[in-house]
Amino acid sequence: MMWALTILAVIVLIVVDFLITRRPHEVSMREALGWSAFYIALPLAFGGWIWATFGSSIGVQYLTGYLVEKSLSVDNLFVFMLLLSAFAVPAALQQRVLLLGIVGALVLRGVFIAVGAAVLANLSWAFLLFGAILLATAVKILRDQIKGDDHTIEVSELRSVKLIRRFMPVTDDYRGPALSVREGGKRMLTPLAVVVVAIFAADVVFAVDSVPAVYGITSDPYLVFATNAFALLGLRALYFVLQTALSKLVHLGYGLATILAFIGVKLVLHWAHGIWAGVPEIPTVASLGVIIGVLVIVTFTSLHATRNDDGEATGHAATGDASGTPAVEASDGEKSDQDRDESSTSRPGAH
Repeated sequence: MMWALTILAVIVLIVVDFLITRRPHEVSMREALGWSAFYIALPLAFGGWIWATFGSSIGVQYLTGYLVEKSLSVDNLFVFMLLLSAFAVPAALQQRVLLLGIVGALVLRGVFIAVGAAVLANLSWAFLLFGAILLATAVKILRDQIKGDDHTIEVSELRSVKLIRRFMPVTDDYRGPALSVREGGKRMLTPLAVVVVAIFAADVVFAVDSVPAVYGITSDPYLVFATNAFALLGLRALYFVLQTALSKLVHLGYGLATILAFIGVKLVLHWAHGIWAGVPEIPTVASLGVIIGVLVIVTFTSLHATRNDDGEATGHAATGDASGTPAVEASDGEKSDQDRDESSTSRPGAH
């Protein structure tokens, strides 16, 4: 019954989102904040019900898993921002692209969760495997973060784009929310379809580290699915809320690497405890405290690190350049070009 009701609720919420985006429009901050608040309040209220109904142990597992998935989903938004910028997706179509990407992610997560549950039930060393995956992912994120290089996406170099263009022609411009059109008696894909496929490909990569991470918190497939679903459903609105703030989270990579490495160690210890009873395990309550602590620390250090940048930007806008020439406001066309250039780079460590 819980599975049926949760899946039904997810489907209803997705249908509502499709109805909202059926007419392409630019998302206002008020609209984005309203839906973001709803998609944060809903899983928290559900977590309160889980806690009251099934006890504190299950409640802590759910809340910890949700916090991990939400943290990873924020990191995923960096890649979504890169793809939307690289494909020059019109502002009015961005939320439709994000929604299609979320639907694809939900389907992929469902498959990975089912496979993960079967593996954990039949292979005792699966916890060791999942732990190794998380540790390897943590090392990759940390290495990318330390490099400190800005990343860009070359559309022509994406494997998914190369594969699509090998089999189907693509129009030169967007045709509203249409994924394909017929021209000259021939069916052609639009750039919207190509960027959706690119996001689907990214979703596969995200699922590889996301599902093992939450299995490190709870072995209950239902809780794994519920935390993934609630974390993903709010991404569309959260993207527009955090669009300007994402670049300030310059230390998020360090935090995510720490969290994934911590959960990886937790999984390895759990596997070892099943073989040698003397090996200690990390309680879920301790995991929740570590995750919250890491996120708070990297948020404060990120804001502190970018504080001087904000001051320099404000001072430059007020005083103009070094020669004393007053700052000149860019035209609308120049602003659009500047915004596109600025959004074509991601934070260091995005994966």
